Amino acid sequence: MDKKTSKPGKLSRKNISPYEKADTKSSIFQLMNTLVPFFLIWYLAYETMQISYLITFILTVVNAGFLVRIFIIFHDCCHNSFFKSKKANEVLGMITGVMTLFPFHQWRHSHSVHHATSGNLNKRGTGDIWVMTVDEYLDASFWQRMQYRAYRNPLVMFGLGPIYEFLIAQRFNRKGARPKEKMNTYLTNILIVLVIAFMCWLVGWKAFLLIQGPIFYISGALGIWLFYVQHQFEDSYFEYDEEWEFVRAAVDGSSFYKLPKLLQWLTGNIGFHHVHHLSPRVPNYFLEDAHNKEPLLNNVQTITLSTSLKSLKYRLWNEQSRSFVSFREIHHLLKAQKKKSVSV
Repeated sequence: MDKKTSKPGKLSRKNISPYEKADTKSSIFQLMNTLVPFFLIWYLAYETMQISYLITFILTVVNAGFLVRIFIIFHDCCHNSFFKSKKANEVLGMITGVMTLFPFHQWRHSHSVHHATSGNLNKRGTGDIWVMTVDEYLDASFWQRMQYRAYRNPLVMFGLGPIYEFLIAQRFNRKGARPKEKMNTYLTNILIVLVIAFMCWLVGWKAFLLIQGPIFYISGALGIWLFYVQHQFEDSYFEYDEEWEFVRAAVDGSSFYKLPKLLQWLTGNIGFHHVHHLSPRVPNYFLEDAHNKEPLLNNVQTITLSTSLKSLKYRLWNEQSRSFVSFREIHHLLKAQKKKSVSV
């Protein structure tokens, strides 16, 4: 990781306000270069099943990348940043929500909470990754520790995570949801069932599962990974409410995930996550421009494909060192403390 120190005190949303306006031409062009390839590759995957499923599977892997890109468009619609029109964002958000299995209104609410509370230790639990501090972990019961360890296990988070988050969690309304949000979740579920039934009728249930299954699973795992790595890096930002600052949480608590150009394109520039958290109203196609043209945004935590893998060992937030630590480090700490107490 490139350990740069930002100067968030000099930053504000005004620094990138010129990039907060959606450009209809750019939005339509992005829809064309995302949706058209997605449906075309899906069709090619179906046609190649008669030749070799290996070719089909390779095409599904590619299409998983396009589904991630579709999710980024859905994500922008939830922030009302993809189109100038709020109604257009809602309509497109509903359509792409069905394609990605996310109810528009429900996810928009939880994600808005995430943006408003990211890095705030007093307001964890909505739209974020479960994070415990070292002290909380040491004070937790045996079963709470086991539950947390299971949750943070990569095989669970990225293996079972897509199945739970996309197929189960998003199918139910949150507690306290308003009638409009509830109805949107019900409608999304109905439309998902109708689309699946139609596709099974059109190409057969077996072909549908063999094509859409890998697309869904791989894109889901990639989506969780992106969300995870953009906030779970060594020198991230977490503070209690009285010390928490929005700008610092946005710039110091969100990484710049520097990806190869093709992956950057497929992931809709979401690697410029510090820019996105500073202003969610910046459309994804302007995030890179904002980063490049605002000098203060260049000096942020930068991670790459190789360095991002280190985040897999970061499990607990150490308030003393203000950094993530591994379970192994805590185990050694407990062992040293136990040895010290015995000697005394």
